[in-house]
Amino acid sequence: MTDRAPTIPGAVESAGNFVDWLGLEFVEVTPDRVVCTWSAEPRMHQPYGIVHGGIHCSVVETLASFGAALWLGDKGQVVGVNNNTDFYRAVSVGTLTSTATALHRGRSQQVWIVETVADDAGKVIARGQVRLQNLYPDA
Repeated sequence: MTDRAPTIPGAVESAGNFVDWLGLEFVEVTPDRVVCTWSAEPRMHQPYGIVHGGIHCSVVETLASFGAALWLGDKGQVVGVNNNTDFYRAVSVGTLTSTATALHRGRSQQVWIVETVADDAGKVIARGQVRLQNLYPDA
């Protein structure tokens, strides 16, 4: 696990606690792309022994938010307004890689796509789309 989550403009220092709990290790963090690896493990399971869908949604929204905030920079803040995540394959344990890329970046909103792949099989586990609102301090 990383020592600290990457900093994003306007974020409070304690914003990394949930990122730390998820175990996200950031490999690439730019305004155009965010990549992290993380481990599926039993503490993340739902009652049937697979990673809970909410975990996947959390990873999707986290990566999209980081990328969107970096792109917007010091001009304002971003907040998620819609998260639609599809689950393609169940996973219980193993290393996963999630990659976020921008689909649309406008004045008022951004849309990011995040795809999670199982490192051992290279197959897509989940794919999500997050719509974020750009908030400007003087608007």
